Amino acid sequence: MESNLQPELDPNKDDLPLRANTNHMLVRHYVLDLTVHFQRQVIGGSIVLFLEPGRGSYKQGEQGSVSNTPVQDCWMSPSKHGGSSHIMPKQVISQKISGPLHLSEGNDESEEFTLVLDCCDLHVSIVEEVDVTTVLDSKRLDVDQLYANADHTTSGLVQRLISFPSACWRQQQDLYLQCSRSPTVLNARPLQFHMDQWSLQIKKEGVCSPHAFPCALRIWYETKPTGGSVRWTKDQDGRCCVYTMGSPINNRALFPCQEPPVAMSTWQTHVRAPCDYTVLMSGENQASPKPVETGFLKWDYHVTMPMPASTFTIAVGQWLKAGVPNAEVEKTKEAYVETPFASLDNIRSRPTDQRQENLIACHLSEQGDDQQYVCAHIDYPCRFMVSDASAQTVIPHRVFAPPCHLKKAEDMILPLLPLCLTAAHSVLGVHPFSRLDVLIVPPGFSSLGMASPHIVFLSQSVLWGEKNLCGARLCHEIAHSWFGLAIGARDWTEEWISEGFATYFEDVFWAQVQQLSRREAEEQRKLKALLRQRRLSDELQNSEEELQVLRPNRENTGEASESGASVVKHALNPEKTFMQVHYLKGYFLLKFLADQVGEEEFLLFFKAFVRKFHGQLILSQDFLQMLLDTFPTMSSQGVKLETIFSSWLDTPEMPKWLTDASSEWLKTPTVEEVKEEVAKWIHFSGSGGKGSKRKRAGSKVIFKELSPEQLVLLLELLLEEPTLSISTLRLLQTTYNLKTQDAEVKHRWCELVVKHKHTAAYQDVELFLIHDQAMGVYLYGELMVQEDARQQALARHCLSIIKDDMDQSAQRVVEEMIL
Repeated sequence: MESNLQPELDPNKDDLPLRANTNHMLVRHYVLDLTVHFQRQVIGGSIVLFLEPGRGSYKQGEQGSVSNTPVQDCWMSPSKHGGSSHIMPKQVISQKISGPLHLSEGNDESEEFTLVLDCCDLHVSIVEEVDVTTVLDSKRLDVDQLYANADHTTSGLVQRLISFPSACWRQQQDLYLQCSRSPTVLNARPLQFHMDQWSLQIKKEGVCSPHAFPCALRIWYETKPTGGSVRWTKDQDGRCCVYTMGSPINNRALFPCQEPPVAMSTWQTHVRAPCDYTVLMSGENQASPKPVETGFLKWDYHVTMPMPASTFTIAVGQWLKAGVPNAEVEKTKEAYVETPFASLDNIRSRPTDQRQENLIACHLSEQGDDQQYVCAHIDYPCRFMVSDASAQTVIPHRVFAPPCHLKKAEDMILPLLPLCLTAAHSVLGVHPFSRLDVLIVPPGFSSLGMASPHIVFLSQSVLWGEKNLCGARLCHEIAHSWFGLAIGARDWTEEWISEGFATYFEDVFWAQVQQLSRREAEEQRKLKALLRQRRLSDELQNSEEELQVLRPNRENTGEASESGASVVKHALNPEKTFMQVHYLKGYFLLKFLADQVGEEEFLLFFKAFVRKFHGQLILSQDFLQMLLDTFPTMSSQGVKLETIFSSWLDTPEMPKWLTDASSEWLKTPTVEEVKEEVAKWIHFSGSGGKGSKRKRAGSKVIFKELSPEQLVLLLELLLEEPTLSISTLRLLQTTYNLKTQDAEVKHRWCELVVKHKHTAAYQDVELFLIHDQAMGVYLYGELMVQEDARQQALARHCLSIIKDDMDQSAQRVVEEMIL
């Protein structure tokens, strides 16, 4: 059977299929009841799906069809499900089908309807229909008699539960939980299910339409140790842990789900883990563990803001909490849920200035009342509707780390975090989420950071050097609370909406944290812009053109098949994981737009943009059209929707504006200072390093102290030199104490060491490749390109040490380089 999988693993077919037929049925709520088994490296238990019939029909052969997908033998009988701590039902309530289910045409009521979920690398044992009537009845569901004349069928009861008003969210969550524990429907026809490589297909005999399909399903399953959604590894102290690492396949190997972004849902999770482990998750509440069976604790989390299933995050390990909680912050952590929902009159009575008030009012007036704010998203307990949330500049936060990094996390992250949160609030207003955990993840994590609802993962690389790298990365991940989470892309290929926005606001927030003057902030932004322009230019020269386009689906962006199925272009290409074009080109597009209207006005616009679109999914044109409507003079300057698409989003080329702007950034005083230092080093190298001898102390070269960003530019410019003397490299290392600098600086230093075969510093390269795996991937390529036996041996040695901990995409890229 394995051979059947190979065609879809062909590197030339790198699109990720989203099979879920979301136009037929939507999952509105998940209840997960799971146990973490470290010995077997599996997570097992059940998931209950509460479903709502949708619109649309499935046409065979269209994009996303699963009828011709190779079959995967992954069935598991209930008797083999012994790893779970749950008691499995004895009666037969589901049937395993050996071949693919025939998917209904949607409008053809003579064919049975099939629910399709995104799923891979899971052992599914049973799918059963849940009897919600044992919990739900008309009396319990008639909130304020709202549903007095509603449908009283099983499906109708579930739909009424799903439709509870946000003010009743606690009652709704309690009923969801009770329903999830209900028995199966007695004497019901069994559900049939089948798995192929990318999906789980479920149907009920005799049911030919989504409206007649069960609206509450329970799936018993286990993950696989090799599943791609979670990583089983060891932390920096050698202790077992598991976490979701931002896989290209998202969470489909953690639980069966609907992965298209439009399938926004809420969830409750109950996780059992060994008692010496801490479970951190994307959840609004700060979970308090409760003892269950011997040796295990249960951690309960919930989310009431509908989010795509891909944002679900979990980390289980023997993490320790840094520092002492701030009493004032702890006191306000649940304030938003206790406050009655009302208009934002209190918030709007405290504008920062009249222009901001006018901008916001301009976009609220279309609702007919510019004195009362009404959210545009579906109903949920929204923090934007609570005056206390507006005044909460710092949300409750905690920092977790393995013991060996705890002191460093306390010294570096704890002092910065409230400052970064305050800066973000001052720019964008209400924090979309009520709390934040920050976790230092194992060294195999393939990024410097990753943001999810209520939790941020950080690489250990941010803990070293000065605070610049750590602070900027914190600002970047905090910005994702607004861009990427509270406001998401309706088409996953438009990553720039998340990453470009977060990169832009990273600079804005960090400048405020540093309390820079206007001139200092401007110079710092220009220096960073120049560094990013150089990185983007290098990436555009060394990657496939198709991977450089910010809107690869172009005019078809956001479209799906009639069923809702689609694909994410190039999502499975391992090189894409390490590309930054969406970060960089997206960031430069925002800089270009800010240049047209003025940065101050641009930032005020974003506050109005956030208020209008939070809790929703958008496409590029939604953002751009609102901007053009707000600043109509942009059109007269030639900045129109179609020109932005053609110059920035739909082409791999470097925009002309960026080429012109980078020449101006070179004239910035901080950059000029670096160029002067580079000239000194080149002269020093050309003179044979004589200026460093003590006997010539009178003519010794004096090198200026540089900021970390200036150091990065200095080393990059020196990398352009064909030769540098060994004495120059030695003096570089000691002058700037490069071993203690942050990972960005050390990366450039290691490139210099490799290029000039500075063998005395090979240990620096080895340490970087082992401890800074998030940044060391392409350094392997440079080691192999030199065709130096010692460097190639160093690359293979480092890979052998970290191979078991390494991210799969990173490992694949590195192995290809070495081969």
